[in-house]
Amino acid sequence: MECRIPRVVIGATKSGSGKTTIVTGLLAALRQRGLRVQPYKVGPDYIDPGYHRLASGQSSHNLDSWLMSMDTMVEVFASSAAQADLAVIEGVMGLYDGGNKGISSTAEIAKRLAAPVVLVLDCKSMGASAAAEALGFKLYDPAVKLAGVILNRLGSDNHERIIREALEQLDIPVLGAVRRNDELIMPERHLGLLPVEENQEQAVINRMGQAMAAQLDLEKIIRIGEQAEALKVEDKSSRETGVPQVRIGLARDEAFSFYYPESVGVLEKMGAEIVEFSPLNDRKLPQVEGLIFGGGFPEMFADRLSGNRELMAQIRWAAEAGMPIYAECGGFMFLAKAMEDFAGRVYSMCDILPCQVKMNKKLQMVGYVSARLQQDSILGKKGDTIKGHEFHFSTEWDGDETAEAQRAFAFTRARNGAQYLGGYCRGNVLGSYLHMHFAGYHRAAECFIGKCVEFKQKNKGQLWEK
Repeated sequence: MECRIPRVVIGATKSGSGKTTIVTGLLAALRQRGLRVQPYKVGPDYIDPGYHRLASGQSSHNLDSWLMSMDTMVEVFASSAAQADLAVIEGVMGLYDGGNKGISSTAEIAKRLAAPVVLVLDCKSMGASAAAEALGFKLYDPAVKLAGVILNRLGSDNHERIIREALEQLDIPVLGAVRRNDELIMPERHLGLLPVEENQEQAVINRMGQAMAAQLDLEKIIRIGEQAEALKVEDKSSRETGVPQVRIGLARDEAFSFYYPESVGVLEKMGAEIVEFSPLNDRKLPQVEGLIFGGGFPEMFADRLSGNRELMAQIRWAAEAGMPIYAECGGFMFLAKAMEDFAGRVYSMCDILPCQVKMNKKLQMVGYVSARLQQDSILGKKGDTIKGHEFHFSTEWDGDETAEAQRAFAFTRARNGAQYLGGYCRGNVLGSYLHMHFAGYHRAAECFIGKCVEFKQKNKGQLWEK
């Protein structure tokens, strides 16, 4: 079927061009106008979508052609944008940057969604050369519909005039001119921006909205989005959410916040009732038949996590009873024996998986991976392969030969083909540095829920009666 969805992609020439600030401000400005604006982020990212949600009032979804098929990606987009006045899609890195051979680049996603692109130009220390840069991006792939540019980090009226005049000669519309403003810079941490779970400054978001409303041509941007052609989407409207069969506990707080909304939604559609809890603040687990620990920043809260001995004891108790437990990255670190932070301090963790983790000053891994299961597990059968990504400063280590037999995955890096073993699988517990998306691999969701159902039937509620 065909869908009429007003949409626009905000891309950039490179990382660090300021597109997240501009997109966040644009979302806030459109919301302040009374529009229902639906945000998206290209590529694997958990932090930027948090700011999108704070600015727009809507959950932001990730669009990624590695984590899921193109058809699934379009379906996720169309279903979540159906009621929106405008869908705003923030790109990743530079417009044509992505994984190996440009997989999941902003340009690739924009073309598949037939969405017009507005390019953010970082104009600091540039004059007319900014126009030459814009022309190069326009000509590089004519299939990308470059609708105009936003000039960012301008220093003066004269600076703006020089670049505008150069762009006029190339017939490239200017849709905004944004001055340098350090008050709109968002705080950062080693993985990027500070997550919104720790930065709920709505006043800053409001200032961003006011700044973008004054410096962007909102009317033209809205009109560009409305002129996007009809989008062809496979009709799957008959799918309905299943009747809840099991309750799954989802760790969510300042330490664990990296979840894709649609990935969690897949579990719900397959019959899971999601029950959130906080490893930082709760002393007891909720009454559930499965647990999920997502990524985040446990290293920044290691002392509090380590001090919550009552909850960690309950998690060990649940693991020993056979409850299915899935952990990604930060969650994997939490299930380890111990964690060494950036300062060299060592904190005891849940001691469920046979490894320790250590924070390093340099980034250890970032990029797309394929992960082949080394044994039957809560995510599938031995030999099943899951596409995902890694992004971490920590490393796992143990040296125990018996632990090697419990390895969860054989990883292959998409960029260079490098292979290595990672993560651990112990009974019904699986943890690793892998981040995956259940929308891209339904079999893993089905398997996990199936294991939770088996646990429920076998346990018959007796675990919580003890």
